[in-house]
Amino acid sequence: MSMHMNYWNVNKPLRIKPINSKLTKAYEPLRINRLSFSRPEANKLLLCVAAKRTTMPPMKRKKEDATMSEPKTKYDRQLRIWGELGQAALEEASICLLNCGPTGSEALKNLVLGGVGSFTVVDGSKVELGDLGNNFMVDERSVGQSKAKSVCAFLQELNDSVKATFIEENPDTLITTNASFFSQFTLVIATQLVEDSMVKLDRICREANVMLLFARSYGLSGFLRVSVKEHTVIDSKPDHFLDDLRLNNPWPELKSFVETIDLNVSDPVAHKHIPYVVILVKMADEWAQSHSGNLPSTREEKKEFKDLVKSKMISMDEDNYKEAIEAAFKVFAPRGISSEIQQICNDTCAELSSNSSDFWVMVAALKEFISNEGDGEAPLEGSIPDMTSSTEHYINLQKIYQAKAEADFLVMEKRVKNILKKIGRDPSSISKPTIKSFCKNARKLKVCRYRMVEDEFSNPSVTEIQKCLADEDYSGAMGFYVLLRAVDRFAAYYNKFPGQFDGGMDEDISRLKTTALSLLTDLGCNGSVLPDDLINEMCRFGASELHVVAAFIGGITSQEVIKLVTKQFVPMLGTYIFNGIDHKSQLLTL
Repeated sequence: MSMHMNYWNVNKPLRIKPINSKLTKAYEPLRINRLSFSRPEANKLLLCVAAKRTTMPPMKRKKEDATMSEPKTKYDRQLRIWGELGQAALEEASICLLNCGPTGSEALKNLVLGGVGSFTVVDGSKVELGDLGNNFMVDERSVGQSKAKSVCAFLQELNDSVKATFIEENPDTLITTNASFFSQFTLVIATQLVEDSMVKLDRICREANVMLLFARSYGLSGFLRVSVKEHTVIDSKPDHFLDDLRLNNPWPELKSFVETIDLNVSDPVAHKHIPYVVILVKMADEWAQSHSGNLPSTREEKKEFKDLVKSKMISMDEDNYKEAIEAAFKVFAPRGISSEIQQICNDTCAELSSNSSDFWVMVAALKEFISNEGDGEAPLEGSIPDMTSSTEHYINLQKIYQAKAEADFLVMEKRVKNILKKIGRDPSSISKPTIKSFCKNARKLKVCRYRMVEDEFSNPSVTEIQKCLADEDYSGAMGFYVLLRAVDRFAAYYNKFPGQFDGGMDEDISRLKTTALSLLTDLGCNGSVLPDDLINEMCRFGASELHVVAAFIGGITSQEVIKLVTKQFVPMLGTYIFNGIDHKSQLLTL
């Protein structure tokens, strides 16, 4: 008895549709050549791929093809987030980790998997039995050996393309005796440092222009703080941002294209395939002509404008007009650049010298562009969103936006080269891809500046501290902030952390309470108190690093490192406090 099998043509892509539609982008079409699978076999293969594993032997490829495609295949998913420029920055970065306990190891693990160029682990301690319970980067064979060496070896196994070194020395000693050591790194991750060492290291890294990130886990609490003189971001990737369509300020080529399309076309199919960009540009022009050149500004006028757009519909199933009504707010948006970009253009750093960074050179070029060719606008981004349209109209529209963006880029490139020449630098020292990325994201630039840790510790905002202590939502975070500093004072006085050793818990609680009250007084918060339960818990923590908290803090640390290194997304501005008791994560601006 024979059974008929239904075979799929596997030379066509098999598309995986995950149950969760948000994951759709994570899966690409799967193409397998020269193979044939029955439907049950194909289903099994899809399940293997979805689970990120396969039992099939690898297909043979030419050696040179494998070499070229390996990096992109290896880092495929993250390339979709921060692109090739971001990945290149990550692969060129050199990271130094101070203290490789669970917090530091977890942070570095994520960066190693992400393809950071190189790392150096600095830790003078030996692996103890207690480390086996909270650090996955050591095992029983590591007990008694150098912790830096053991962690370094485990991390190297995760990604052999990353260069790894270790130094067996106490980070506190290194900070005191060899400040020049840190100048060789792109970024330093300092974990589990006490206050005095934090202040010293911050001074060192700022003088050397090395980015610094402090991270600490302490029982069920955690702390994170970025410290950089200045951090500039080109691609800030905001969650919500208005499309750069210039509907209320079209350039000549866009106007000419719009004029070729008749909104009163008799063909209903053609009428319902006019792009909403064309509809809104025409409607905005019509409105301006009858309102002394002004666009809608009041609530009533905006409603009237939408009604005007709606009146042009000839049937209720015209999605393009529905899209135009929904996108009408883009016509009402103010012309020109935002106040934030104006502030960046007017920054004193835009007054250049030969030592100015590439970012500020391009900002100076942007300022010139806005005042001249841009006519008050930044370079056009050059992309358009999906919309109901005929293929011909959409492609023509796309070409017009891309051509304008390319023209703006060429003007910006010329201005950047001229500026570089004026300040005595190589006119080609800023690459075309960098200038192009700057032009594309010119409306999304960010400049982040951070206070010195010493300034925050010695002269915080008393008003902000008192406000947070009195606020039910923020009192826990501020309480932990004060206590994380108080335990360092405690350790300096008594050569141990509160609750670190068995016995004397009541005495440690009393001492920590006194220390915390003294610290609050020094901060200018006389009369403020912390809850006894919080002080008791801090003592109960005994300065322990719980793996679950360390993994969480380490994960956030690596996320912030990637932001800083790739100069994409906006890093945290302020002091981050994790409150594991109340399950809260909060930023304090002090």
